[in-house]
Parts: sequence; structure tokens; C-alpha cells
Amino acid sequence: MTAQTTHPRRLPGDLQSPRSKLVYLYLDAADGATLGELERDLDMPKISLLSVLNKLSSLDHVDGAGPEYTYRCA
Repeated sequence: MTAQTTHPRRLPGDLQSPRSKLVYLYLDAADGATLGELERDLDMPKISLLSVLNKLSSLDHVDGAGPEYTYRCA
């Protein structure tokens, strides 16, 4: 049996803020997360996460919306 390795996506060059990069990398590594999971695991307030997710979504890097939706890298 051979081990499978997955390679993370390259970090998009248009992400400037450390929070955007952190959220993007987390979503990539976790293969998606809800807003609650992001809040808990990254210890970030929901208002900050919503702002970051909105920005990532507007750049077409993340799919998802709403408090119970699972956000994923696009």
C-alpha cells in the first residue's frame, strides 16, 4: 500500500493581508470549514472572518456564504 500525498494549493498572489492568507490556507488544509469552525480554530471574531471571507469570495478564491455554510477554496 502506498501513501497518498496531497499538495496544498499555491497561495494566490493577490492575497495581501495575513488574515486572508491564514483563512485561505486553513480552508485548503481542512478541505472546508463552517464559520463556527473557523472562529473556534483560528480564534478570530466572526465579524473579522466575515470580512475576510467576503474578500476571498470577491476574488473568487472561496465558495460559500452564511453562518452554517461550509466555505471551501475555489
